[in-house]
Amino acid sequence: MIKSAARQTADGLVDKPGPTRAFLEKRFDLRARGTTWRTEVLAGATTFLTMAYIVFVNPAILGEAGMPVAAVAVATCLSAAIGSILMGLVANYPLALAPGMGLNAYFTYTVVKGMGVPWQTALGCVFLSGCVFLVLTAAGIRQLIVNAIPRELFAAVAAGVGLFIAFVGLRDAGIIVPSSGTTVAMGNLRAPQTALALLGLLLIAGLQAWGVRTAMLWGIMATTVAGIALGIVHWAPAHYRFADMTATAFHLDIRAALHLKGSFGAGLLEIIFVFLFVDLFDNVGTLVAVTKKTGLVRQTGEIPRLNQILFADAAATILGSLAGTSTVVTYIESAAGVAIGGRTGIASIVTGLLFLAALFVAPLVAMIPAAATSPALILVGSLMISAVSEIEWADPMVAVPAFLTMITIPLTFSIANGLAFGITSFALLRLLRGQAMARDWMLYLLAALFLLRFLYMAKSY
Repeated sequence: MIKSAARQTADGLVDKPGPTRAFLEKRFDLRARGTTWRTEVLAGATTFLTMAYIVFVNPAILGEAGMPVAAVAVATCLSAAIGSILMGLVANYPLALAPGMGLNAYFTYTVVKGMGVPWQTALGCVFLSGCVFLVLTAAGIRQLIVNAIPRELFAAVAAGVGLFIAFVGLRDAGIIVPSSGTTVAMGNLRAPQTALALLGLLLIAGLQAWGVRTAMLWGIMATTVAGIALGIVHWAPAHYRFADMTATAFHLDIRAALHLKGSFGAGLLEIIFVFLFVDLFDNVGTLVAVTKKTGLVRQTGEIPRLNQILFADAAATILGSLAGTSTVVTYIESAAGVAIGGRTGIASIVTGLLFLAALFVAPLVAMIPAAATSPALILVGSLMISAVSEIEWADPMVAVPAFLTMITIPLTFSIANGLAFGITSFALLRLLRGQAMARDWMLYLLAALFLLRFLYMAKSY
């Protein structure tokens, strides 16, 4: 229930918010979205805890490209902080940003180690992709792409992302492990980390059953404490200085990326294209899934302030490359904060501020194990899968693309691939049925580009 701006105290006096607080409540639209300051702060903290692993995983991956690990850790915190705060202030959405998993691996293993491109030049490519994103946003092309996604697939994307998140959580918890015979199999449930994750899963689910809105936050913290008490979680202190930032900050080589002394290299064009493609469609999938869960999508399927969201994303990638890290993306872990009630940009700002604090307390953040955050991801997936009830399963024109979208997102470990299968099959079925319309030209253009991408991927194997 939405509370009024003026509250009555115990002695009968009316407690009216001060002018600053009233301005902020109006600025972030708290009352209209049915949320409170407390809920937004807790949502931001929950999102931070579920994605704090990036502070340590990103430097480890980029470090293999020869980049100074301590400097990348600082760049990771700063880019996540700036991107998330920018998203909150400009777009007023509970969407957190950070260097993207997958894109950082592509940066290291394909671009730097595979193609032999210096990491400084690779950062230049990231910068250029961010600039192209900014131009595409200003020209309205990114908005056209988002709006071209069939509204019938919105629920499928949300459900597919839910399955994806749950799969990641199950893997991180050790409940699911790789298997040469069956691809995946049940892990050892008696392993300490897995048993701890199962305890966290039971704890969070139990709190949710009792209607505790902050169940995930308390569950993560309680599981961490339990892990420390049982000797399962160990603290390995690591200290970073602001001076370390200079080792990667502004070390990008745009001149080399552009090949100003010669013609463009096909390899570098491919690098920029991959950065653009994966960032665009992973972000679109995340955006559709999370905004749908917040209930902020209009009945027509339009996402309010879409331009501001895309601007914040593009600006974060540019700033991240300047700081010294790979492409910055919108994190699907934002759904964890949304699940406990986050509805405004305040949640994103809180997440950003906590990333700034992580510069000072990185060793404390390192104490939060995957066994504590993976149960939250599993249960966020269970919340997002409810979107399947909105899909018209009796209509093959909708059911087939929706199913392909849902199943390929987790099984290919890529939101972009899920969107590609969904959009392509949707367009092809419309063509076969004779329902193609000129106004849907962007949909068919996207489908054609996806088909070309599939052919290119098949050739590269």
